[in-house]
Amino acid sequence: MINRVLIRTKVVQNLYSYMLTRPERTLDNALKDLNACLDKTYELYHYLMRLPIELTHIQEMRLDEARNKYMPTEEELNPNMKFVNNRLVAALAANEQLQQFAQDHAVTWNDDPIFERMMLDKILKSDLYNDYMADDEDSMMADSLLWQQLIKQVILPDENMLDAIEQRSLFWTEDDMDLLGQFVCKTFRRMADDTHDEEVILPMFKDEEDSDFGKELFSATVVQMPENNAIIDDLVMSSRWDKDRIVLMDRIIMCTALAELRTFDKIPTAVTLNEYIELAKNFSTAASGKFVNGILNNAVKQLRTDGKLLKR
Repeated sequence: MINRVLIRTKVVQNLYSYMLTRPERTLDNALKDLNACLDKTYELYHYLMRLPIELTHIQEMRLDEARNKYMPTEEELNPNMKFVNNRLVAALAANEQLQQFAQDHAVTWNDDPIFERMMLDKILKSDLYNDYMADDEDSMMADSLLWQQLIKQVILPDENMLDAIEQRSLFWTEDDMDLLGQFVCKTFRRMADDTHDEEVILPMFKDEEDSDFGKELFSATVVQMPENNAIIDDLVMSSRWDKDRIVLMDRIIMCTALAELRTFDKIPTAVTLNEYIELAKNFSTAASGKFVNGILNNAVKQLRTDGKLLKR
């Protein structure tokens, strides 16, 4: 689930913090922080997976309270139970893997009842909810589609949602929420697919190679940083730029890209270049994408000329 795009992002972010806090912060400590950051990212996936369960439970209690109040209306006595009987939510609640992770890591939204009530009210007022309740289609696919749409169109865009996750962990950002929302929706689709014979809950990493990628990339970047910085400085000066005006984030992105190019033979050069140019566009200045693109492409040519980069 935590793919290499996300790992690169976390490596660059943690390298930025590491460079600002040296020498007080050792490489070992920085690697522990990176691992903790990746662990928390997987935890956020589980928080998003738990939200439909807990919101549905609140709505079920509301309906039960209305049914048992003094002189309930006919509608309160016989409410439409389609939302609370949603098959996807039932499958999530019954999933032993989700239950165990929630228990082991105390994953719950119940400690923030104001947020839960606010989010549930927003869902109940949405066109998605009203259309779903009025639709005669009654299937697991329709139930799954509702929550996929609610995640993408109602829950994730809400400012209160961003505030809620940022209060829970300093590691979580809006970018994390958007990407993990995609993985949550993928999981919901898998749960609705009767032919899917694999574990529906996405693992933290695809394989051991991905699991090791982050710490290997971080360590290689730190070890190679003096040499890669020298390459960058030479290219910057030959382009008549002032090397002292390079912002720290651009320098970290370029050093990480060069470390990846030189360390991971199986990753195509074009993939590495594209990924770090995008990181520069997203996390640095407006001009960073073009600048990083130019320097990295020239660095690739120089490394190949010097025999230090043999792959294509």
